[in-house]
Amino acid sequence: MKALLTSSGIKNSSIEKALVDLLGKPIAEADALIVPTAIYPFPGGPGMAYRALTGQGTSPLSGLGWKSLGILELTVLPNIEEEAWVPGVRAADALLFWGGDPLFLAEWMRRSGLTALLPSLRSEAVYVGVSAGSIAASATFVETYTEPPRDMEGRHVSFSTPEGDVDRLLVTGQGAGLVDFAVIPHLENPHHPDASLPNAEKWAAHIPAPTYAIDDETAIKVVDGVAEVVSEGQWKLFQPVTG
Repeated sequence: MKALLTSSGIKNSSIEKALVDLLGKPIAEADALIVPTAIYPFPGGPGMAYRALTGQGTSPLSGLGWKSLGILELTVLPNIEEEAWVPGVRAADALLFWGGDPLFLAEWMRRSGLTALLPSLRSEAVYVGVSAGSIAASATFVETYTEPPRDMEGRHVSFSTPEGDVDRLLVTGQGAGLVDFAVIPHLENPHHPDASLPNAEKWAAHIPAPTYAIDDETAIKVVDGVAEVVSEGQWKLFQPVTG
């Protein structure tokens, strides 16, 4: 499976070209499924999910002119037969993972069986991530929270406090392992003031893999495990700390 991991969707012509290259055909000839699951833990999540699904969100993804677009809601999948949803996933040209809470998304990817299914999908299929959707594609990731998050059983997830930051908690999570690097999105975005370059460097030090900090004009294109940066903006690669 190929991948296009973005901070904020298909924001410029370079990222759109990368998507078309990965699909191997125009977007208008491609079938996609969008996964809105990650957005629900946020206040106003249902409204934000609606805007994402209808192409009204700030991150261009569903409104790109797909041949067909379906909804893949991960939280319902454990309650229905695989025969009802797996064939649709296998047939899709692109799986579009919306942003939100990466811990929540990664957990439901596992619980739904999607994480286990991803490696068996067609090599031509494309995983397209936005923010949390990109974060959850990695094997190990970090995310900051203002309150200690809980797992599905209501237990607090372990966390640390980033150096010099008394308002944020740093949580390490386990993602799908689709790629062998991690992503920190929204670099230097004024609406994400904690995602500064100095903070990204501190967070990356907690990840045992190369970590790309990318802004909203940047994406990581992955084919056969080889990563390529596609950017009209700012990005930085941090190597894992050793020794």
